This record gives sequence, structure tokens and C-alpha cells, in this order.
Amino acid sequence: MSGDRERIEAEMLALAAARGAGKTICPSEVARAIGGPHPDGWGPLMTPIRKVAVALMKEGRVVITRKGRPVDPDDFRGVYRIRLPEGGDQGPGSTSGM
Repeated sequence: MSGDRERIEAEMLALAAARGAGKTICPSEVARAIGGPHPDGWGPLMTPIRKVAVALMKEGRVVITRKGRPVDPDDFRGVYRIRLPEGGDQGPGSTSGM
């Protein structure tokens, strides 16, 4: 899974950075970028993408939002979006806040 995590993480951070400060991406965008346009390719990636998003939020590298507000990464349901933290610094050791 570490190779998958690295690929998901890289794609997620690249898409969020490309979208720009204050803008969000949908986790399915990450899945489609990796798995292709057919649901059989990207669908199975949705759970691993959620796990990577949660891990990155706990590291302070992304913010998971629901209805425009940051969520508790250990307790959220339903549709969510991903964005970079304020300041947009998602590098290792980043301390930019949520």
C-alpha cells in the first residue's frame, strides 16, 4: 500500500495545488486521475483516497471540508472536499494550520 499511498498523496497534492488557494477538489478527481474514466478503474480507489486524505489532514498538509467547513478527520460522513491549508504550504514539516 505504501506505493499506492505515495501515488495517491502525490496526485492529491498536485491537483489541490493546481486548483489554487482556497479552492477544493473532489476525491473522485484524484481517483479518476489515477484509475481512469471508467468507474471500474477509479471506484475501488475511493476508500484508499479517503484514508490518505485523513492521514494528510492529521499531518496538516490538507484540509477535508464538508459543506465548506473543516471536518473532524476521525468522524465525518458523506460527501467531502479537499483543499490545501491556509497559506498553501503542503511540504514536509509544514505547520500551517487547519
